[in-house]
Amino acid sequence: MHLLRLFALFLALASTLSAATWAATPRAADSPARVVILGVDHAVQLVAKEDQPGMLAAFIERVAPDAVCIERPPEQYARNDHYEFTYEIQDIVLPYAREHGIEVCPFDWIPSHEDQMLGWGLDLSTPPEVRAPEGFHGFLSFPQPDKLRRTLFAADDRGTLTEADAWIRGWPQRMSRDLPRRMFLYRTFMQARRIAAAAKARPGQTVLVVVGEFHKHDIEAILSDDPAISLVQPSRYGAPAPEAVERLTTRRHRIAVASFNLLGTQASTGNVDWDWLATVLAALETERRDAETDLLRTRYDLLTGEIDAGAAIERYRAIAADDAARRMPTWDGVLDRSRVDSYFDPFGNLRIDQRARVELARELYRLGETAEAGQSPAALGRELTPRKARQLEAYWQRELKPR
Repeated sequence: MHLLRLFALFLALASTLSAATWAATPRAADSPARVVILGVDHAVQLVAKEDQPGMLAAFIERVAPDAVCIERPPEQYARNDHYEFTYEIQDIVLPYAREHGIEVCPFDWIPSHEDQMLGWGLDLSTPPEVRAPEGFHGFLSFPQPDKLRRTLFAADDRGTLTEADAWIRGWPQRMSRDLPRRMFLYRTFMQARRIAAAAKARPGQTVLVVVGEFHKHDIEAILSDDPAISLVQPSRYGAPAPEAVERLTTRRHRIAVASFNLLGTQASTGNVDWDWLATVLAALETERRDAETDLLRTRYDLLTGEIDAGAAIERYRAIAADDAARRMPTWDGVLDRSRVDSYFDPFGNLRIDQRARVELARELYRLGETAEAGQSPAALGRELTPRKARQLEAYWQRELKPR
């Protein structure tokens, strides 16, 4: 009985504190902050022409926000530490914000390392030594054809998220497996509170929020009755003009798109907008041809049937022997430089000449030249750290060597 009374007292106190907290919330200023929540599919900008990097940059220009909120906890953001798959944040939003002096408000929440170990038995932010081909902690790819047709404002239509909504609101058959859903709900609520704090600090201003689309509508519902916030749907601003998209598309953006589709695991899906890739490569080559564009062009021509394996081998040999290719790519998506891979490419953290040797071996294997191809992993490994060499060998056996 004593314990029951204590529990009832705790609930009463919690209810009182909650009511007092909301009652103490300051009244909205005469002009509430305009909050625009853009729901994104992380990194899909690399495969979808109508949601490409320049499109997002042009949308930020169109909104002209006073602040932009990004999906990362403040502690990690302060260390320039990001989720590796949030291409849109570290490679589009942040460079634009820094160049134009826009204030950045990190707003995510993640459980502590101890809670992750207790709940899942692993740290969600640490990939295994050798990543799986796909799935959780695997290499990112978009095999679904509809991903190529995604548009900038896709998440404004809640009907596109019915599968995610069903998961969020559903009870699993095994409650012992319910931590991801429960954590997602709590995380989204905390995201909303940090966004609310950012908005209330900027009455009358515009705050753009870039967040994973699964969070968007729940955040909006949580913020909807806050008098200090006026929610504006991104689609109200309209799509950016093609000229603005082109003007704000950088060489780094184009290299990222080409690399993701041609060198990463996306290529193996066959789900590639080849016409768009042709335009991207042409723009790169018009600006400047170099060993990097030659590597990408060779891979494109091979995958589209413009050249055969023999012709590709000649090109790869030339790139591998080019002293100008002894540099890292313009963009590779690598966050952990102690690894040989990136989040989408088993061989992402190699120099251009080294990557040409990987592709050379791939084609040699295809032609049955296994003796020459088989010498490459040991030769490449001697140029790498022991950890990278071990990972290279593992990926080589899985990704390149015929079974």
